[in-house]
Amino acid sequence: MKKLILTLIFLSSTFAFAQISESSSLNSGKWTFGGSASINGTFGTYSTFGVSVAPRVGYKISENLEFGGIASFSLLDSDLYSTTLFGIGPYANYYFARNFYATAQFQEYIITQKLKGTKDRTGRDEAALYIGGGYMTKVGNNFYMQIGAMYNVLWKQNSSIFSSGFTPQVGVVFGL
Repeated sequence: MKKLILTLIFLSSTFAFAQISESSSLNSGKWTFGGSASINGTFGTYSTFGVSVAPRVGYKISENLEFGGIASFSLLDSDLYSTTLFGIGPYANYYFARNFYATAQFQEYIITQKLKGTKDRTGRDEAALYIGGGYMTKVGNNFYMQIGAMYNVLWKQNSSIFSSGFTPQVGVVFGL
């Protein structure tokens, strides 16, 4: 039941973000706008709560090639620690057969962690180079939903803040 509620919250926040993008008067010809938003959590011995937003702006160089910038912000709070991540960087998407895309995205993350019950706060940077692709479907006039996966080729198991190099991807794009 809790997973169902969290899934519904995630989908609601994604479509709410899409509505914000859709009402933008900046949409013209070659510019694209989109991103993703999520809420997640776990319950049990150690509870966690997380929220994340990742807006993006792109420019279509050609019908199939898009370059742009993406920013991301994530907050994770648990019984033991809290973590904030801010990332920013460029991306490139190549669209083929109008329903599929390949993507490359670089993110430089600024990470801050605080252990609960202490004054200890640590900060560091981490770079990520994601390569991936996926499927997209039209859900409205110049409005698409993307579902795919990416892999961080710079990920190292013992030195990364991320538990895996694999990242599922669900988002929206307006303006393609």
